[in-house]
Amino acid sequence: MRSKSWVMAAVAALVMPGAAGAGELRGKVTVAGVRSSADAVVYIEAVAGKTFTPPAAHVTMDQKNMLFVPRVLPVLVGTTVDFLNSDPVRHNVFTPDKCAEKFNLGSWPQGETRSFTFKQPCVATLLCNVHPEMEAFVVAVPTPFFAVTGPEGAYVIKDLPDGAYTVKVWHPKAKEASQPVNVTGATAADFEVKRK
Repeated sequence: MRSKSWVMAAVAALVMPGAAGAGELRGKVTVAGVRSSADAVVYIEAVAGKTFTPPAAHVTMDQKNMLFVPRVLPVLVGTTVDFLNSDPVRHNVFTPDKCAEKFNLGSWPQGETRSFTFKQPCVATLLCNVHPEMEAFVVAVPTPFFAVTGPEGAYVIKDLPDGAYTVKVWHPKAKEASQPVNVTGATAADFEVKRK
């Protein structure tokens, strides 16, 4: 019988040689009712007793061929994202989401960038008021242990310390999901999430 919760996960530990205390979480996300399970963000919600310093280097999201590239960009909270315009037309970046301060960076020409620092956990929908068909997402998460699924829904999170975690899954067209996972060495966790 199908679980009433909106996430189902099968977790199986795999015994593989590797560094003691260092794990890897991999698996597949299936989004029910959509053509592709790409662009799901899989991340560790917290690591007990640990906080994480955001990277000094900025991360880039491009605007190229009238698209945001990548369409989904996960970052550690506190990371600064540079928005580059690679198109020969002016672009804009704004978000209606309060968790990202409802920023509007204005519009700028080809070759220039504007930046924003994501200071708290957030899923920010990014839009261009010059080209309303453009849409992307920055997903700011509290740990550096995250991955984005490929076209078949596969993901891998490397260098994860062994331990018990809550793993969260976010997808643009699905309900957010979470599941406890015990990571010991190389561990597999497959998720099925329901469409919104």
